[in-house]
Amino acid sequence: MRIPLVAAALAIASSAVASPAFTSPALAQPANDPAMEARLDPVIDRALSEKRIVGAVVLVAKDGRIVYHRAAGHADREAGVKMREDAIFRLASVTKPFVTAAAMRLVEDGRLDLDAPVTRWLPDFRPALPDGSTPAITIRQLLTHTSGLGYSFLEPADGPYHRLTVSDGLDQPGLSLAENLTRLSAAPLNFAPGTGWRYSLGIDVLGGVLEKVEGRSLSDIVRDDVTAPLGIDDTGFSVRDVSRLARAYADGNPEPVAMADGQAVPLMGLAATFAPSRILDPKSYPSGGAGMAGTAPDVLRFLEAIRTGGSPILKPETVALMTSDQVGTTAKTQGPGWGFGYGWAVLDDPVRTGTPQAAGTLQWGGAYGHSWFIDRQNGLSVVALTNTAFEGMAGAFPTEVRNAVYK
Repeated sequence: MRIPLVAAALAIASSAVASPAFTSPALAQPANDPAMEARLDPVIDRALSEKRIVGAVVLVAKDGRIVYHRAAGHADREAGVKMREDAIFRLASVTKPFVTAAAMRLVEDGRLDLDAPVTRWLPDFRPALPDGSTPAITIRQLLTHTSGLGYSFLEPADGPYHRLTVSDGLDQPGLSLAENLTRLSAAPLNFAPGTGWRYSLGIDVLGGVLEKVEGRSLSDIVRDDVTAPLGIDDTGFSVRDVSRLARAYADGNPEPVAMADGQAVPLMGLAATFAPSRILDPKSYPSGGAGMAGTAPDVLRFLEAIRTGGSPILKPETVALMTSDQVGTTAKTQGPGWGFGYGWAVLDDPVRTGTPQAAGTLQWGGAYGHSWFIDRQNGLSVVALTNTAFEGMAGAFPTEVRNAVYK
């Protein structure tokens, strides 16, 4: 069921009023493009009918104007609750760009040095290499995932991350950041900092650094420096309105299954462990890499700020740095042709990737079933949030949505 046009404006329109420093008349007046609708609707309908996803919210903005918006499927299949465009999702790694932007605000203010060692603020965080040496890890290396740290879900089941019960910020409700950093520090580095690329808990460590720099919670930092200036109200490290929180599902056969705490969901021969209740436990540490919840309109508003140069949260020169590849395409962060900036993958070579996206496109996703990208050359910002892991992030769905946007 298509939500009326006035409802589609939702947080976007209201936030334009709430934040005079950031107004976007185009975003406040969404309009459906019939051609885009004709291409995207069948993609979403097919994913639902094939029971690959349970529900989704998909938004497409072109040159600052919403040209497609749809909520489809169910927010809670068992309760018969239909998806709505202001549904709140557990964002998983969609959290990372928000926290990265908060860190870069501190860099702009001279309060955070990209090349400073993490131990300046977290003196006990000293993970070692297999030879026992403890090399310095810099803030820049945390941001670019070149620190040598890893993620539990990317490590072998019998490896140290699992033996030490390191949390990926998706599980273990009530766990403190101090305890998780202690566990992470005890795990060996995968490589010497700066010599490789590996997706990691580096942004969780960064969250701990930001709290030390500011002397307040990461939740308050992100709210005051990123979401509030954008007029964003529904996205943060807690759930503003539990009645709008979409239920989480895991890939299953013949259909996705409702997630339970402690559930391990297979991914590429490995598995990630989820605890959907984590976001509702105020004792859970604010995971800088995976701990936020929010809506598709809020995410789109943030992406549009980045696409248009960063105002009112960042300077254009800061965004230029963040959107430049810092690691090179040998990292293959989203496959061949992709590097990494600060907060997202950066497309260097569309030909090698086989994508219709233009060079310079920014892209990432979230383990609960999300994908997004910004194609600055073509003026596109695209958000596709689902409540189904991992199809909505790493299955066919995000590729099908991407291709339909361009055809």
